[in-house]
Amino acid sequence: MKLLWIAAVACCAFVAGANAQTVTKDTGYPTKPVRFIVPFAEGGAPGLVSRRPARGQGAQAAGFYTVAFTIPPPYPTKPIRFVVPFAPGGGTDIIGRIVAQLLHEALGQPVVVDNRAGAGSSVGTDIAAKAPPDGYTLLLGNISLAFNPALYRKLSYDALTDLAPVTLVAVQPNIVVIFPGLAATTIGEFAALARAKPGQIAYASAGVGAGTHLAGVMLEQILKIKLLHVPYKGTGPALTDVMGGQVHMMVSTFASALPHVRSGRLRALGVTSAKRSSATPDIPTLMEAGVPGYDYSTWYGLLVPARTPRAIVDQLHRKTLSALAQEDAKRKLEAQGVETITDTPAEFSAYLKSETAKWTGVVRAAGITPQ
Repeated sequence: MKLLWIAAVACCAFVAGANAQTVTKDTGYPTKPVRFIVPFAEGGAPGLVSRRPARGQGAQAAGFYTVAFTIPPPYPTKPIRFVVPFAPGGGTDIIGRIVAQLLHEALGQPVVVDNRAGAGSSVGTDIAAKAPPDGYTLLLGNISLAFNPALYRKLSYDALTDLAPVTLVAVQPNIVVIFPGLAATTIGEFAALARAKPGQIAYASAGVGAGTHLAGVMLEQILKIKLLHVPYKGTGPALTDVMGGQVHMMVSTFASALPHVRSGRLRALGVTSAKRSSATPDIPTLMEAGVPGYDYSTWYGLLVPARTPRAIVDQLHRKTLSALAQEDAKRKLEAQGVETITDTPAEFSAYLKSETAKWTGVVRAAGITPQ
């Protein structure tokens, strides 16, 4: 009996194995859990995706969940804040408002100028550097970005790492202007007057460490004169006091001073660039007028917070270049004594680094104590 029982069990096992093979041959694949590879990030493709083997019947039992294909919204879809880190009425503000209008037309959204003056542009620059990197905060930086690292002991931002350059926008010479009641009609006469009254002839600037300050320092160094520096919170208020005679001289941007030169409220002694400006061909350069080696121009550039998506930076670059290439845009800027100039984000980044190194040397040579 025992042998018969063993034979019966063996027979059943054989039949079961045969049936299993038959089932396998009939059903084929699959015989074990299946891994389903989705070559997209989670949330990036439509369909049902499971991260565990199926148990029971249906998608829910298998642990499937639905993911949506997410398409980034087009840029821009709302107004853009355009930080101008100087007071209203100054040269940077005037250029900023022209550029803001051009960008509004190019991007199809309002571009709202936000003047945030203070600390030689550091206040407004800090606001822009710490804004969300989403393309909705732009900064019109100027040459002060290169001055400030040497002028301030501790900045709350690093322009080279916390901002992403988009493109240079414009460059303009500056112009030396004086109160018309001052007994000087040339830079030579002004220098003689300053030597006769050392420390008594006052010159205004847009603030300690601003370009208008360092331009005055450079003039003192070359002419070997001693002037009294009077800093203001912006070019506009400074020029107002020059016109009123409270201070005597200023190295101003063309955009701010030129209308007052033409009206006779200011007297121009010379332009600061190496060649004469097409806006004022009758006014000599300072080098022509007897100030050897004096060459200083202000540049303006468009920047965004670091980590702004590359696609947005590229779009802003394309739109800005297209806007600045229009003849109407060139005429508006040239009317302010400004020449349009553009480059790539990489070129602007390299230029900002070289300018920072250059002006750090100038500040140190001038003996200006960092604040």
